[in-house]
Amino acid sequence: MRRDVSRRDFARVVGATAVGASAALVGASTPVAAQAAGTETSRSLAFPDGFLWGTATAAYQVEGAVTEDGRGPSIWDIFSHTPGKVAGNATGDVADDHYHRYKEDVALMKALGVKGYRFSIAWPRVFPDGTGAPNPKGLDFYNRLLDELHAAGIEPYATLYHWDLPQALQDRVGGWESSETSKAFAEYAGYVAERLSDRVKHIFTINEFGAFVELGYRVGVHAPGLTLAPKAFNQTRHNAVLGHGLAVQAIRAHAKPGTKVGLAENMTVCAPVLETPVHVAAAERATRELNAQYLTVILEGKYTEAYLAAAGADAPVFTDAELAAIGSPIDFVGINIYTPVYVRADDSPAGFTVVPHPASFPHMASPWLFVGPEALYWGPRNVSSIWKVGEIYITENGCSSSDVPAADGLVYDTDRIMYLRNYLSQLQRGVSEGVPVRGYFLWSLMDNFEWADGYTNRFGLHYVDYATQKRTPKLSASFYREVIARNRVL
Repeated sequence: MRRDVSRRDFARVVGATAVGASAALVGASTPVAAQAAGTETSRSLAFPDGFLWGTATAAYQVEGAVTEDGRGPSIWDIFSHTPGKVAGNATGDVADDHYHRYKEDVALMKALGVKGYRFSIAWPRVFPDGTGAPNPKGLDFYNRLLDELHAAGIEPYATLYHWDLPQALQDRVGGWESSETSKAFAEYAGYVAERLSDRVKHIFTINEFGAFVELGYRVGVHAPGLTLAPKAFNQTRHNAVLGHGLAVQAIRAHAKPGTKVGLAENMTVCAPVLETPVHVAAAERATRELNAQYLTVILEGKYTEAYLAAAGADAPVFTDAELAAIGSPIDFVGINIYTPVYVRADDSPAGFTVVPHPASFPHMASPWLFVGPEALYWGPRNVSSIWKVGEIYITENGCSSSDVPAADGLVYDTDRIMYLRNYLSQLQRGVSEGVPVRGYFLWSLMDNFEWADGYTNRFGLHYVDYATQKRTPKLSASFYREVIARNRVL
């Protein structure tokens, strides 16, 4: 998930009556959906029957237990233990202790009414050295988690790589700088698919090329903390998408019949600054070009001419066979969406230009998280229009808030509810127009380790007291529970 790379007041709830009413809602044990009449508003904001409502987490952000049951160190273990790399010198050593508290957390999901849970599998739990002999206990935790999810009626959606690269691969071959890591990832993907696809029918290969590659190998503010020269960096980009393609092939070869495979990318969401035909067309052109290094090459099996021309002598070296692997057909596309980039048409060779945000543009607690609800309309709409993708999931969407508990111990995150209401309204707009979004995974189930921000930013529906590990539903949890129960935006 994207984070504030520079580490840059929620208005206090006032009025005892308002607080008391909110407390009653947070504590409600059952939705009040039955009380809602089938009004015109209800119908106009409804989602189709069978729409999948879910929530999401990632292994290093929630699991803890970093040395248990044979798990090897990841690049984030090493990076977070390096002084000054993470806010407050925080680490994921314990995080939410989900490794031991997963039953409690599945119960939280069931109480929300979600029908899907997107989680990630820690590569260093399965292959502590990245390759070679697998750890016999590596999948035991995930087997237990899958059994618990199915018992609760929740469908698992597994991500194979959410940034926790085995440190051994970083030390041995330079991590994603080498295509050896691409091959090792495929080996790991095939191994997991063969053993878990009896209960996992949707597998995501990689989460957010546009974050872990850019922030880890170019900017250096995420693990492994490198600032590569342009040539080496572009080759790293290529090796990452190659890893995805080889993993798709490995999953196809080893998974049980009926298993679907895709990816989850934090694509650059290009929204027309004005909804007129000329600017809409410019936004589509911009979507293809501004995602050229990752999503475009995966969905087209080739780099755009403009991308290669701009890179010049620093362009990645690749073969036709590698492009064919990268372009291996996938069953669905997951997109992580938080904020848009506004685009206008112009008479440049590209046919578009990005419109910058003014200093007054509103954002959530994370300064990078500009509030642009239309992103949840234009993101999937453009993916469907440009690449004719027939199955799309919003694999992350949510926001940070100051999330300060009130005197009664509850969190009245009305700003998060405002954010979700507006974004979900735009998603419903797209779905009602036939954009093939099949499900939505809210980030996140609970507060957790937010990468370089440590524990300073909270994105969860449940407030986590990290000292006691107590989980408490926020007001937004009640909101989301009602959205799910009514299958419409409230």
